[in-house]
Amino acid sequence: MEVPMSLNHSPETQSKLIARVPDITGRALPEWFQALDNGPSFLRCDERANWLADEHGLTHGYAAAIVHEHERQRRHHF
Repeated sequence: MEVPMSLNHSPETQSKLIARVPDITGRALPEWFQALDNGPSFLRCDERANWLADEHGLTHGYAAAIVHEHERQRRHHF
């Protein structure tokens, strides 16, 4: 049985993961945010992270970091 990874990284880990996203994935954060916006409308963050990882071949750590950052930025814009 696979244990789901927590979406709650420490702030330091989150910052490091987000800083590396463009180099590791070859895509900038706005592109990932657009993929999330255009993807399935899952309500739960873990479902969105799983979809992002499965659909785009990301590790769950990076997928979770992207989803977390997307949620954080959406909260600040509304």
